[in-house]
Amino acid sequence: MSLHPDRRSTLIGGAAALGVLAFSHARAHAAVKLCASRPLSQDGPPRTLVVLQLAGGNDGLSTVVPYADDAYHAARPTIAIARDEVLRIDDYRGFNPALVKLRARYDAGKLAVVEGAGYPDPIRSHFKSFDVWHAADPRGRAVPEGWLGRLARVICEGSTHPNLVVHVGGGIPYSLHSSTHPPVSFASPTGYRWAGPPSEREAFEQAAERETFGGEKPPDDRLAERPSGVSRGAPAPGRELSNLEFLRQVLADGQSSSEAIRRAAGRYRSPIEYPSDALGTALHDIAALIHGDVGSRILSCELGGFDTHTDLPARHPRLLRQLDAALGAFLEDLERSEPGRQCVVLVFSEFGRRVAENGARGNDHGTAAPLFVAGPAVQGGLYGAHPSLNDLDAGDLNFTTDFRSVYATLIERWFNVKHQRVLGQHFELLPLLAV
Repeated sequence: MSLHPDRRSTLIGGAAALGVLAFSHARAHAAVKLCASRPLSQDGPPRTLVVLQLAGGNDGLSTVVPYADDAYHAARPTIAIARDEVLRIDDYRGFNPALVKLRARYDAGKLAVVEGAGYPDPIRSHFKSFDVWHAADPRGRAVPEGWLGRLARVICEGSTHPNLVVHVGGGIPYSLHSSTHPPVSFASPTGYRWAGPPSEREAFEQAAERETFGGEKPPDDRLAERPSGVSRGAPAPGRELSNLEFLRQVLADGQSSSEAIRRAAGRYRSPIEYPSDALGTALHDIAALIHGDVGSRILSCELGGFDTHTDLPARHPRLLRQLDAALGAFLEDLERSEPGRQCVVLVFSEFGRRVAENGARGNDHGTAAPLFVAGPAVQGGLYGAHPSLNDLDAGDLNFTTDFRSVYATLIERWFNVKHQRVLGQHFELLPLLAV
């Protein structure tokens, strides 16, 4: 189990975490109510957002292909996709031939393609560009929380629900960093459990009891009255938690979080066949949490490998087939239940690739690229404008849609929150959602 070093970091550090408790406590001291995270006017299951990042810089021109543009073929004499191979959208553009399931979703009106997504003064460093996307701000990590962390704080203010934000995979994206709702992260839900041994739980309990009894060790029978890991003592109205009460609540939250997630994953059975690779497994697990309604409202995962400096014709279609198989299965699975139908999926990468191919039959770091928004509630189609392949910025595409317009639309139209509260400024909204 990997947890962001914040409120739940005390679950990893055990008794040693007492040294950072005051820091965590000061930021998460507010309340113990749970959060349904429902839009104000909505009945039924709460709405969820799944964010899938394509790490490495996905080549947008090989994903949504401008097959009818002579400039595309001229710039890529050996790596361009032939006109008769693309899955045509219209007389100008088409999907990569690997994206069969996503093309079907598009035809069904449930996949939106936002063209030319980017931001002013683009950065071609993987990490720094991701920071801009994750913070929704050109300052990147100088902003103390990621955009999804800020969203969680706004839609669930005052909640301590342990499963609100979940990342399935390795390193936690900065987008999820939060001072109030740090994410739970795990590679596999079956292996997700509270990390502290029984001796640490006992130490927490005894420390709390000593505080209660004025520094004296309480009678053994008093310790025995309390089941290990059970939090006693939500504060009375108007009274804040003490440090040790808060620690005990964190311990109980962590145990209940891991139990709920492992239970939902273990019980989940879907008639939809998912691929057995890492992305397929991650999205299957996310589907289990959504259908099981364990309290998760913002979920994320990642598919890497898109840094295609070499041999793009062999590498890129393989990655897109992985994306198509796993995401196609997930989108089909969502439609099986009402909680699933209340889910929207955002797919993005940190930047696109340069227009011209390089000498290794690949392409180097670029700028703008398309992103996808998908799900039962999505109003499918093309949004934004395809960047010109003739009017370039030093060989790179000029962005035509600020990616924060997509964020703003999801924040405002999906979660019924004014997007300025999360993004700090106004962005144009797009008609991406059929709600």
